[in-house]
Amino acid sequence: MKQLWNIYHYEIPAFIQEFANTSTMQRLQEVGMNCGCEYTSFPLFKNIAPYSRYDHSIGVALIVWHFTQDPKQTIAGLLHDIATPVFAHTIDFLNDDHVKQESTEERTRTMIEESSEICDLLTKYQIELEDVVDYHKYPIADNDSPKLSADRLEYTLGNLWNYGFCEIEELNRYYQNLVVGINEDQEVELMFQNSNIGIAFNHRVMQTSNIYIADEDRFAMQALANLIKEAVQLQVICKEDLYLTEPYIINKLFSHPGLKQKWETFCQYSKIKKQNDRPNEGNWLCIPAKKRYIDVYIQNTGRASQLSQLLQSEIKQMQSLTFDAWLMAE
Repeated sequence: MKQLWNIYHYEIPAFIQEFANTSTMQRLQEVGMNCGCEYTSFPLFKNIAPYSRYDHSIGVALIVWHFTQDPKQTIAGLLHDIATPVFAHTIDFLNDDHVKQESTEERTRTMIEESSEICDLLTKYQIELEDVVDYHKYPIADNDSPKLSADRLEYTLGNLWNYGFCEIEELNRYYQNLVVGINEDQEVELMFQNSNIGIAFNHRVMQTSNIYIADEDRFAMQALANLIKEAVQLQVICKEDLYLTEPYIINKLFSHPGLKQKWETFCQYSKIKKQNDRPNEGNWLCIPAKKRYIDVYIQNTGRASQLSQLLQSEIKQMQSLTFDAWLMAE
């Protein structure tokens, strides 16, 4: 995803790089954005490029810096995923937080406070701890769905490129049309200047939104959560290990013959079977999920869905989806 950093900003400022070089941030290079799905053999994920929480965090920081030139907001954006556990939102499934997917944010303050490197840099740049522990207070960094923020923008652009939906030139065209403006709630928000470009981007958004709730995605996350839960119960790993790296956890799984076999089976999943009624035999799962989407604002005009009936229909169709079917992978 480093290919997109030059789109977000022409350089990485030195202060961002200093924070990014801390050991707590470097851990995120071995925590993926695709929540463990990339280890399976499902066609959706089999050939995607590595995309880490570190890549995403740098991208968010560059977007925030590009549009605000505010070090506090920028570092809050950089550190927003610092407490992400291995396999990311899969651990929300482990914590029975399928729909909100917020449980993995709980340690952000603690991990920042416990990093002497980060605290020293905060002092160096005269930034208070309270300025960076909650990026939700900065609407350019993060805001309520379905508004557009740096966080949603970065993972959307990253996934559009990674899933092969867009070339770099198309992503750059979207990015160059963005400005900071005032939305219908009199709040600052990243928004598009041109309605045609904004609507075209939002159609692309729906392509990624449908992948986030695809049967393969949901099954992989729940199956991996179940495997991690079993590893904890067998004391092969402990919950604190989840805040290390994915290679560490995978090596631990390989140390136990039964878990090694289950991990290898997980990696071989390539096809989903689906039943409306729960079968009597087999590892069938019924899995809810968070529906992620964006409805961008067009400057001085309104939400894209208000301007495009087709887009409005796509959003309603996604929102109306139910997850009542039973799934099994083979």
